[in-house]
Amino acid sequence: MPAARRRRLPDEVRAAAVRAWMSFSFTLVGLIVATLASYARTWLLTPALVAMAVGVFGTAWSLLEIVISRQIAAQRMRGPHANSPMAGSKQRRRPV
Repeated sequence: MPAARRRRLPDEVRAAAVRAWMSFSFTLVGLIVATLASYARTWLLTPALVAMAVGVFGTAWSLLEIVISRQIAAQRMRGPHANSPMAGSKQRRRPV
């Protein structure tokens, strides 16, 4: 049985995912710098902690952006007159 192919994510979702990974990686680098600066008792600790706090905020923002862009892409794929839970009913309405 061949493996099922996954559909490609829309471009705006992929871009949001890349931004989230970049933000997460910079946050991890900030964590490492803050840890090493605390061991060395150097002045770099305060800027590293500030950068890490900004990175955590940016990562959370990026994850929220992924969720929102996936919702928008899903609505765009369904179209305005599709049978969806957001349309109110799963049955087609009869024209009046």
